[in-house]
Amino acid sequence: MAKERKSRTFNPRYETTSYGFLAGFEHPFERELDSSNRWVVLAKLIPWDEICKAYLNKMGKSGVVRRPVNPRIVLGSLIIKHICGLDDRETVDQISENIYMQYFPGYPGFTSEKPFDASLFVEIRKRLSMETINAINEKIVRLKTHFEETSNKQMVIERSRNKEASVKTDAVEKAETYRLETDKEELQSEYPGNSPAESKESNSAAKTGLPPDCASDRTDNPAETNKGRLLIDATVCPQNIAYPTDLDLLSEAREKSEQLIDSIYNIKLHGEKPRTDRKKARKEYLRVAQNKKKTKKKIRNAIRKQLGYLHRNIRSINRLLDAYPQLPFDRYERKYFYVIQTLLAQQLTMYLTHTHTIDGRIVSIHQPHVRPIVRGKQSVPVEFGAKIQVSTIDGISILDELGWDAYNEGVFLKVSVEKYRARFGCYPKEVLADQIYCTRANRKMLKEMCIILRAKPLGRPSLASALSIHVRLGERNPIEGKFGQAKTGYGMDCINARLKTTSESWIAGIILALNLVKLAGVNTPCLLVNVCRSFSARLYGMKDYLYILCGGDMRQRFFPMIVATQSDRVET
Repeated sequence: MAKERKSRTFNPRYETTSYGFLAGFEHPFERELDSSNRWVVLAKLIPWDEICKAYLNKMGKSGVVRRPVNPRIVLGSLIIKHICGLDDRETVDQISENIYMQYFPGYPGFTSEKPFDASLFVEIRKRLSMETINAINEKIVRLKTHFEETSNKQMVIERSRNKEASVKTDAVEKAETYRLETDKEELQSEYPGNSPAESKESNSAAKTGLPPDCASDRTDNPAETNKGRLLIDATVCPQNIAYPTDLDLLSEAREKSEQLIDSIYNIKLHGEKPRTDRKKARKEYLRVAQNKKKTKKKIRNAIRKQLGYLHRNIRSINRLLDAYPQLPFDRYERKYFYVIQTLLAQQLTMYLTHTHTIDGRIVSIHQPHVRPIVRGKQSVPVEFGAKIQVSTIDGISILDELGWDAYNEGVFLKVSVEKYRARFGCYPKEVLADQIYCTRANRKMLKEMCIILRAKPLGRPSLASALSIHVRLGERNPIEGKFGQAKTGYGMDCINARLKTTSESWIAGIILALNLVKLAGVNTPCLLVNVCRSFSARLYGMKDYLYILCGGDMRQRFFPMIVATQSDRVET
């Protein structure tokens, strides 16, 4: 038996780079773009008009004579950044090198120039707030509902056409083979099409713009009007900061205070420069920080010394500021001056009271809005970043709450349920939430709204009630999977923005990228329905042409082939 030959990969021959071979480099730019490329598919799915309108309303009009950057290019670049997990500079470089990434934000043709400077991303994140992106996400939910309704309608139409075609084929075969005449009304009763009630319900759903369940006729019973399922959970989006310790924070604040002294010191106004002992303080810090085995006594002594150096530097800064008629700091130096004073007060209080917790504790002098949030996980018990609460509805995630201070997410369950009603016109039928949401107050509230809480009941329930609200294994996987997808694939586990507003916009942008990817997966089957319809139409037309061409005497000869074709179509 001959061995099967393996296909080898393309192995180009090495050529010296001393010759200018770039002009002869083969490229596919002369041909059309691949319509199945992910950027081409996403470009057709995104509601660009609504997104650009929300962006322009937030940015406002500029008095500059130069025309602003195209909003689709700006928003398209932001989506590319979060989907690919790139930084600002790399995103701009990738767009200038990739032809599909240029098609996605609406370029008329390929160009090697950069769309804009990478620093523009900061201004975009400042002005494109979380509320604006949430409004876009709600429009994506309605768009996904529209795609699903369109897909269901097209599938119903295809089934009815297949049934009608099968009825016609059976009538011809019975007439020619067994010489029997059948009535058309009997065939329609044997192979019914769509019911009028089904089409009426789909039409009402399309008019209202709500999900099909919520668009049905309402009754006086609240339990019958509640439709849909709401999955809710919370997580933390860690910031890209060094792990904070008291000794490291004090040393960093001391170095920043020394920089402030250098910036405002003037020999003509102040005479002799204040003493800082920066070299000595640095050596004392490194003596403990670089020690592998640090005892509590050594750490406490090192903290006491760093508190003394920092306190002396702040007193020196206040004496130097007395010589100025107004504050000589710029806005960045003023921020650091207020932050290190607050940090000194917090660390001094914790040192005197022998504690490690305080309200509003600063864990980074560069990002003073970040707070420690205790999650109780085995690998990471404490995380440093924003705490978010996300609601998942049919695979689309919406950012309900975002806070920098630690909070109990159970108090926001009612808020999420009311937001669900504002979006879809009805309460959810079921709520799947973690145990922290299942307080007595929340259970009472959901019971009054006739909403089923799928969670472990209180006390010792009966077997029937326990089975009715039992959460099967994997039912909460969609929302947990969204968190895993966002953190591992889209960079939510390390937010690189440094400002409070830009960090919130960064997180909301990642949620937007997740929804757009989900929307592309939903709309892809809708695009394939037309292809299947054209293929089935060609098949039916070919068979009718064969019947006419062969005549009455030859139909028995081609009958087995026709029957086989019909069976294949039914199986498909």
